[in-house]
Amino acid sequence: MNNAREVARQTMALVLAGGRGSRLHMLTDSRAKPAVYFGGKFRIIDFALSNCVNSGITRIGVVTQYKSHSLLRHLQAGWSFLRGQLNEFIDLLPAQQRVDEEHWYQGTADAVYQNLDIIRNHAPKYIVVLAGDHIYKMDYTAMVMDHIKHGAPITIACIPTPKEEATGYGVMKVDGSGLITEFVEKPKDPPTMPGNPNMSLASMGIYVFDAEFLYKILEEDAHKPDSRRDFGMDIIPTLVANKQAYAHDFSISCIRNKGKPDICYWRDVGTIDAYWEANMDIASVEPQLDVYDTVWPIWTHQAQLPPAKYVQDINGTSSILRNSVCSAGCIISGSSVCHSILFSGVRVHSNCFLMDSVVMPTCVVHRGCRLTKVVLDRGCIIPRNLIVGENAELDAKRFFRSPKGITLITQSMLNKLRQDEPELFEGYDDYASNVSPLYYG
Repeated sequence: MNNAREVARQTMALVLAGGRGSRLHMLTDSRAKPAVYFGGKFRIIDFALSNCVNSGITRIGVVTQYKSHSLLRHLQAGWSFLRGQLNEFIDLLPAQQRVDEEHWYQGTADAVYQNLDIIRNHAPKYIVVLAGDHIYKMDYTAMVMDHIKHGAPITIACIPTPKEEATGYGVMKVDGSGLITEFVEKPKDPPTMPGNPNMSLASMGIYVFDAEFLYKILEEDAHKPDSRRDFGMDIIPTLVANKQAYAHDFSISCIRNKGKPDICYWRDVGTIDAYWEANMDIASVEPQLDVYDTVWPIWTHQAQLPPAKYVQDINGTSSILRNSVCSAGCIISGSSVCHSILFSGVRVHSNCFLMDSVVMPTCVVHRGCRLTKVVLDRGCIIPRNLIVGENAELDAKRFFRSPKGITLITQSMLNKLRQDEPELFEGYDDYASNVSPLYYG
């Protein structure tokens, strides 16, 4: 009988991290979605990679394509601790037109297919294919064990999802034994779960394959002229029709928070609103996702920075922080920060008020600003006395405003605002000249 440790050693994980994530709009103009900052010090991909390492799966391939420079530098800086002499590695697999000279990766299945020679060299018995752009904690080895128990060539992780949100996922029906009887990719009217008309059973985009079976079906799919080379569109529906796919209940392998055994946390932070909401959960008094868990830690690259500091302004006004995350290298001078996330190296000058905001690394908020429900992209330098989040019409004119009223600000938007409303930037060059160098990505 295979034990978990032996199974983990026989497994290789493939993290699909090549997508742009266009629903995040300008946040992914210069980086792939898995490289987007999250939770005060992490990148989104850190969660999938940490799940691999914590599960004991230390043979990992990361498949990249869209604007991967920031992502690759992050992986090189923060994920080089695996030991090659113990057959542990993170193998970077950028799109290279390996199979022919006409196409980059054409879909998720093609991204794996074009790297089959590399995967075969590692000789895994089981392959976990997963997305690099979701926030959750999961024991992948527990899913592989469930896969072995079913004896089917493929197992798909699933989670109950509100019907109105399920239109963006693959949706399935499952019989009493766990066999998937129907599968529809991104349906306009998702089928619901038996006895619950408000919930659908959604695919999490996590698949476990018997390795030899995966090689076979990808070879077959590559020779189908009408295939879209996609797991959700082509591979999975075919396997479901052949009664070869079983479902894995996420509750079996979910790593839960202490004291909250009923919560199975999984988020697709694919929109500005979802991204903001997930970050705000981290800043809440009792977050649904515990990033302080030392048993199942989230690993990442950490720059060598001094501790965060909170000081009075020149008039003696003290800084106030409430229910907020403030990372290393931050300096806050006589300002109020409430229910917000400040990444490393952020500078907040005096007499500012930040509420419900996500501020990415090395942003500078100059004096007198009021920011409410704002996402600041990395390296933004906010001019004095700017007010955002109190006038919806003006915010939408100047920046990007989401359906739920979250305002996204990037430095390119600020540059355009300077051209349109130069009076807001009077003296800007003088007080912005001492900004520290920006982080990459």
